[in-house]
Amino acid sequence: MESGKSTRQRLVTLVMVLLGVALLYLAFGDIAFADDAPPACGGKILEKCTPNSGDTAWMLTSVALVLMMTIPGLGLFYGGMVRKKNVGDTIMTSFAVTCLITILFAVLTYSLAFRAGSPFIGGLDRMFLKDILSDIGKGGIGNPNPLAATIPESVYICFQMTFAIITPALIAGAFAERMKFSAMLWFIGLWAIFVYAPIAHWVWGPDGIFSSGNDAAWVKVLDFAGGTVVHINAGVAGLMCAIMLGKRHDTAPAHNMVLTFIGASLLWVGWFGFNAGSAVTAGMQAGMAMLVTQIATAVAGFTWMLVEWALKGKPTVVGICSGAVAGLVAITPASGFVGPVGAFAIGVAAGVFCYWGCTGLKRLFSYDDALDCFGVHAIGGIVGALLTGVFAVEQYGGTAGVLEGNIGQFFNQCIGVATVFIYDAVVSLIILFVVKMFVGLRVSEDTEREGLDLALHGEVVQ
Repeated sequence: MESGKSTRQRLVTLVMVLLGVALLYLAFGDIAFADDAPPACGGKILEKCTPNSGDTAWMLTSVALVLMMTIPGLGLFYGGMVRKKNVGDTIMTSFAVTCLITILFAVLTYSLAFRAGSPFIGGLDRMFLKDILSDIGKGGIGNPNPLAATIPESVYICFQMTFAIITPALIAGAFAERMKFSAMLWFIGLWAIFVYAPIAHWVWGPDGIFSSGNDAAWVKVLDFAGGTVVHINAGVAGLMCAIMLGKRHDTAPAHNMVLTFIGASLLWVGWFGFNAGSAVTAGMQAGMAMLVTQIATAVAGFTWMLVEWALKGKPTVVGICSGAVAGLVAITPASGFVGPVGAFAIGVAAGVFCYWGCTGLKRLFSYDDALDCFGVHAIGGIVGALLTGVFAVEQYGGTAGVLEGNIGQFFNQCIGVATVFIYDAVVSLIILFVVKMFVGLRVSEDTEREGLDLALHGEVVQ
């Protein structure tokens, strides 16, 4: 009995010793691992650090959502509103622009827009995307762009690339059914370099003249996801195209409202990546941006429907879809700065003013903006940018608006809008004149009558 008891005691002692050794190993092993592990990316740690996996996953999702906005979303939205004989050219434009801008962005415009250089334009250190470290085989270690400190730079490049793609693709709504395909490619390519890249740098670049994150900015303009950079920019360029090309020889109602409905629906869903993704983190600001995007879009679509119903006697599918897109446009600059109340106000304003922009304003000045690029995107972008200065909530985005006593922010927004409008209009006209001189802008009258699909692409929609 005594021998058995002694054996059990020795076994218990041995087990306790082994457990103690294991715990010490784990404790010191954790300390050693923590010492050897690369730090988390963020703040001032931007080299040889580990990106945040949650932020990276959300941004990868956002890239896919925003690309979906152009192909297929915008292609179907625009394709349903043109005449059947021009559907192929319309969707081809969206697809070709996606390819062209991807190439230009990788070669040049990413570096010009999103790298430090001067207050007016970025540097050339990322031409051809050189010096981007591969994360593969290095334990997930990377060197992020300071503008997106917690995700790999490759992911940030893809995200901003989708913005650079959809912006010039929107312009096509103004010159639909009458611009040469070759002229379109030249114009879009030059515009991306000389208009989009500088304006993106002004507003979002690390040292841009309007960048709200730049302590040395001349004027701090709030633009969370692209009211000035994307929508006013595209809308003004579209107006210049419409003026230079002149009116179509004949017009007709949208040929397929179902295509337009599907396209608008894809735009609505994709816009969550557009706005909430612009937080560049999977945090509270992204959540608020998503909420206000949904509210403003629904309110604007419903408001447009009621206005059209009251003035024309019938609500239309194309109308409510256009109103929803107007709401998406208007909430874009505000999405990271306002709350639900601001979203309601912006939605109502977008529905009313964009309806007027697509009807009364267009009749007043008699320009042929075929698919209302200026009426929806420029007018909606202006409404949203200005009301951002009114409804911005410091608790949400770090900057107060007029309602919280910061009247100066509204004037900052006015300066940003006016500067972008004037620069875009002047440079777009110069590019159009150059393209017209060397390539020509408009198809012949016979081609326009026959339809661009068969004349320019040799194929038709059956």
